[in-house]
Amino acid sequence: MTLSLKIEDNAPDPDDPDYVPPANFSKGRRASVSAEPLSMEDDITNDRVIHPKTDEQRKRLQVAVKEILIFKSLDQEQREYVLDAMFEKAVPAGEKVIELGDNGDFFYVVDSGKLDCYIKINGEEKKVLTYDNTGAFGELALMYNTPRAATIIATEECVLWALDRTTFRQLVLLTTMKKRELYEEFLNAIPLLQELESYERMNLADALVTTQYKAGETIIKQGDEADSFFIIEKGTCEVKIKDTHTNEEVKLTELERGQYFGELALIYKKPRAASVIASTDVSCAVLDIGAFERLLGPCVEIMQRNVSNYESKLTELFGEQLSIDDLRR
Repeated sequence: MTLSLKIEDNAPDPDDPDYVPPANFSKGRRASVSAEPLSMEDDITNDRVIHPKTDEQRKRLQVAVKEILIFKSLDQEQREYVLDAMFEKAVPAGEKVIELGDNGDFFYVVDSGKLDCYIKINGEEKKVLTYDNTGAFGELALMYNTPRAATIIATEECVLWALDRTTFRQLVLLTTMKKRELYEEFLNAIPLLQELESYERMNLADALVTTQYKAGETIIKQGDEADSFFIIEKGTCEVKIKDTHTNEEVKLTELERGQYFGELALIYKKPRAASVIASTDVSCAVLDIGAFERLLGPCVEIMQRNVSNYESKLTELFGEQLSIDDLRR
């Protein structure tokens, strides 16, 4: 990736007549939309624009984008690139940030304030959503090169972070496409996820974060609070539990590529019932608890069925009837 740097001393106002947009960016809001294909072989070759930020601004921006799915597709270097390219925009109450039918020019992340979203239903614009000090909008027109599908109006003074069209398409969208392609075959082969629609699996791919573990490393520990769900991409793991009589760890089973763990503690909101240790170097696709609850709802019933399978293995191992809850005591 070869980049040259262009430092912007002040955050631009796209409505300022003196504003000079980034290369390949069209400010005309009602100009015709032309096809803008994005190849999987594309890379960032344009000048890199950096909007300087104070430490306080940087921290606020990092918090604002933390739960935005499309940012979770980026690695650390790419994320810093995007954060550098975003600029702060103050919006007074009553201002339309985007308007239905206009061309897409920026992607926005809400830092603070409230905004109402209106779409056209049966010929009338109706409010369908309120952004309350969080969230993001404007990506659809940039992703699909179509006019704005909604009107967003600030109902109070707001602070937004804006990302120009060129950077969004060349980095955020391209990275998302590559990640979806990488995960598509893998996720389609997992029986559990057959309950999901194709678009739901794509949303899942966006939210997954690949994490590496060394052989011998403990991935989750029995008794700990649960915050993540894991799917094994590569390598093998051992599931171990403490013998209720000797308090020594005993191997319950082994997991390999395509298998998952950590789901029951999330479903039942209880501590981990077992430890999982990497028996080889392991790569896992990790889903945080918020995304798990939001994206895997259709799969919960299947996951709950696993309780009886786990408890059967406990009976075989210890020769007595044990429940998952017995392991949490």
